[in-house]
Amino acid sequence: MKILFLCTGNSCRSQMAEGWARHLKSDLFEAYSAGIEKHGLNHSAVKVMAEAGVDISGQQSTLIDELLVREFDYVITLCGHANETCPFFPGPKIHQGFADPAKLAAGTTNEAEALAYYRRVRDEIKTYIETLPGGLQSSRQVKRNRAEGL
Repeated sequence: MKILFLCTGNSCRSQMAEGWARHLKSDLFEAYSAGIEKHGLNHSAVKVMAEAGVDISGQQSTLIDELLVREFDYVITLCGHANETCPFFPGPKIHQGFADPAKLAAGTTNEAEALAYYRRVRDEIKTYIETLPGGLQSSRQVKRNRAEGL
């Protein structure tokens, strides 16, 4: 099963999701990430993922148009902007939004405070990834039932 995690800039949330998916569920699916825009890999995201034992430092920020793989079993949007502007993909699109840790950390006065937001979002994404693929199948069934008027 191929899953694409989509975010605005493919710098943080989608990178974390791809990292967790590869780390926790590589036996179940191939994980990819991309963005509507390209913001570069967020160094704080890399740092907090490394703290959890997941190395995403080799991942790259990718535009959705640059993806070599074009067919996904699921596209999961992780922010409202990506959900609203996601191009058409065959197959189900699921929205599972997470707060932007970079925006949350913008008002902090030191790195320790800032990293706390990144850790919170990292852990929320991990919890979500741990529910997969079961959560995907139920989402697909809900969409199928809606389409069939059930």
